[in-house]
Amino acid sequence: MVESVARILRDGVLEGEYAPALIIKDSLSMQSGLHVFDHFLCNLCSNISSSRSQARGLVVVTFARKPAFYFDLLKRRGVDTTHSERWLQILDCYSDPLGWKDKLLSHTQEHVKDHKNVAVFKDVTNTNKLIFSILDLGKEIIGQEKGRFSVAIDLVTELIRHTSLQLICSLINNFRSHDQLSSLLWSIHSDLHEPRTVAALDYLCSMTLYLDSMVHQPTDVYRSNENLSRLEQNSNRGRLHLRLKRRNGRVKILSEEFLVENGGVKFVPVSSGNAISNESCLPKVQFNLQLTEKERTDRAKVVLPFEHQGNGEHIEIYDGRRSLARFQKNNVLSSLTDDTVSAVSKVNLGMDDDGKGQIHYVRDSDDEKFDSDEDPDDDLDI
Repeated sequence: MVESVARILRDGVLEGEYAPALIIKDSLSMQSGLHVFDHFLCNLCSNISSSRSQARGLVVVTFARKPAFYFDLLKRRGVDTTHSERWLQILDCYSDPLGWKDKLLSHTQEHVKDHKNVAVFKDVTNTNKLIFSILDLGKEIIGQEKGRFSVAIDLVTELIRHTSLQLICSLINNFRSHDQLSSLLWSIHSDLHEPRTVAALDYLCSMTLYLDSMVHQPTDVYRSNENLSRLEQNSNRGRLHLRLKRRNGRVKILSEEFLVENGGVKFVPVSSGNAISNESCLPKVQFNLQLTEKERTDRAKVVLPFEHQGNGEHIEIYDGRRSLARFQKNNVLSSLTDDTVSAVSKVNLGMDDDGKGQIHYVRDSDDEKFDSDEDPDDDLDI
């Protein structure tokens, strides 16, 4: 499941389609959303640096971490960052998101000056300016040649604090429909926002990854330090639920377990005992959508109209080309109506030398349309 998501982000957008977008949702009971985000980010960076991705570069927008964290992260994961300025640009919205430090202290951040491919953004409330800044960094990577780049936003929750949902949706739509964007991914703390906000962001994505705890937490789990420690331990292990929207409109739901260890994430298939049944994916309604075993048996015994039962014999459907002898043998003439008998009287039935029947039809007039004598239901075994 995780490999398929990484492959979609790597392969990028199809011609005439919107760029694929992945949203990673976590909550207070499962706080490993940024670890999963780091996994996909490092995988995408590895493919870009080795020219195995559709995107030629990546723009990382940081809201929750310092830019230096991502350089250290890529080095720990074995990604070569020697010439990272050729394919990586970081827009720093963490150091001074509202421009207060620049106005009050008038100093530059020490962790920024060592990296040429880091730009500080100081007005996150201006989404139009944010869009242009991200696109400018992407175009700086690909240059004048035709190409695409990807965008990764570590935490949209911080952006929602400073701007409206409508502007954020507009930002995402502008990115997905841009002709130079390859893929888009971001994370969000879903339980810190209203359900309509999370639902709107889900609607804009082609892939939704939700983190769920494997251990049910009681309502008073956060009231003591002991419970908080136990919650932190449980947050290192959980389950991923992926909702993938296909191009044909189908929605595919997959699940996988994960374990956070040594700064990385390990993914394993869902065990049979913990697998999610198909019933959990059905909508909650006041009537039963599933059939019991007795209902399935009763349905199989129902004789449908015009169904060829056969009665243990070989089933044959009269198609108008069968011999007269076999036609009479099956007693089909006994089922003809009066109108059909009067129509049959208009034909001349004859026999060939080989015993096969022939039907000669005499038209009433030359104005009669061809095939007007055919019965549209003559293939039914009535």
